[in-house]
Amino acid sequence: MVTFAESKAGSAAAPAAGQAASSPMIEARGLSKFYGPFAAVSNVSFSVPAGQVCAFLGPNGAGKSTTMKMLTGYLAPTEGSAYLAGHPMETDRLAAASLLGYLPENGPLYLEMTPESMLHFAGQIRGMAPALLKSRLEYVANRCALTSVWRKPIAKLSKGYRQRVGMAQALLHDPQVLILDEPTSGLDPNQTHDVRELILSLAKSKTILLSTHILTEVTAVCSHVVLINEGRVVFDGTTSEMLASGDMEARFRQLTVGGK
Repeated sequence: MVTFAESKAGSAAAPAAGQAASSPMIEARGLSKFYGPFAAVSNVSFSVPAGQVCAFLGPNGAGKSTTMKMLTGYLAPTEGSAYLAGHPMETDRLAAASLLGYLPENGPLYLEMTPESMLHFAGQIRGMAPALLKSRLEYVANRCALTSVWRKPIAKLSKGYRQRVGMAQALLHDPQVLILDEPTSGLDPNQTHDVRELILSLAKSKTILLSTHILTEVTAVCSHVVLINEGRVVFDGTTSEMLASGDMEARFRQLTVGGK
């Protein structure tokens, strides 16, 4: 089987011409989401410049997935705005979506389809030309180590393989921005290592927002950290700043429990 790290097929697209390295590719401006009196997310603001891998952390129920859904246009904010590469999600969602690869937590898959047929369908929906789609299908099949299950029904795949199908879907159209919600969920240690290597290789030409509960993953692949607790940003800085007063786990607890 070809692993993530071993595959050399394909190449990532560079950021759009004229996109300065420090320009925000992902931006949250005062995002809030209310369900009646309950604030799932409250006035969340941060930005991720081009070429950065940013960890998006927080305990369960902190509002991470809700924020990511607002950033990707899957959920409308009650207040505030989300931007991808300068495109406002509220008014220019199609342009923003063309630049975005999104892996949601426990993302839905068509279980009766095979990885090949589902990804081919996804490419057609995106309007990819036949020759380009063929090339990209070969790329993600190798890059995401799906060749051994390429024509097997997704319903019969393990959780780890299903996660790889979700990652392949996010990479299929060669997006400039990746938003990944728990990308190593369900993977064994070897697969997790391969995904981390993939993320590091993609970071050379893409902007990545990565949500994870695995704190060693943050130190391995991320240069910046945004941490939310109870729907609010409690830390926004470099990974080294996050580690300045202790290890990652101790600092996480300090910001999400110790500060109460």
